[in-house]
Amino acid sequence: MKIILTEKINKLGNIGDTVEVATGYARNYLLPNGKALRHSRENLKVFEARKAELIARQETAKTSAEGNRKAVESAKFHMIRQAGDTGHLYGSVSSRDVARLLKELTGVAVESAQVLLGSPIKAVGVFETKIALHPDVIVPIKIYVAQTQDEIEALVAGKILTFGTKKAEEESTSAEAPTFAEATAGKPADKEATPEAKAEETVEEKKPAKRAPRKKAEAEPETEEVAAE
Repeated sequence: MKIILTEKINKLGNIGDTVEVATGYARNYLLPNGKALRHSRENLKVFEARKAELIARQETAKTSAEGNRKAVESAKFHMIRQAGDTGHLYGSVSSRDVARLLKELTGVAVESAQVLLGSPIKAVGVFETKIALHPDVIVPIKIYVAQTQDEIEALVAGKILTFGTKKAEEESTSAEAPTFAEATAGKPADKEATPEAKAEETVEEKKPAKRAPRKKAEAEPETEEVAAE
């Protein structure tokens, strides 16, 4: 569908531009939100008559967006979500979720289309994206996604979370391995062997093993001597 833009839209055009867009995009988003007019001779005249007003409105919107920049930059986008053993989320974090959180944190209202997330977030971690408060005011943000607040704080501190088998092994090793104090508790401290003690040990090693005493042979029956006649 051919339309006339009534405001600047990133990757589409500036105010007053005539562009071709998908029919669904025009009917479902641009036209209902007053961002464009259907292209026709009549609407071209309407745009020219309102051009000064539309440009002024655009400048006002830009000024307002600049005023909200600091609030967005200082907002903490922390998302606590359930995840599996491998760190994959049960569900996802969408641009709509980010827009909703921004409103809760700062009171700044944006549409989900203004959150330039691309594809939804489907794993635990730190994700960089941008929020377009205005086509000329784009603010970079970081989104932290984890299962608990402790994990969020670890991500903010720059730590890497481990999951699955590796995490289980680390926890098992940590639980089973005794501390040095536990391992040596109740044992006498080893004394360093003196040269004399070492020499005695060497001699003892060289001595042949003592044989067990032989048992006495059982007494043999005495034979009677026959006197020679």
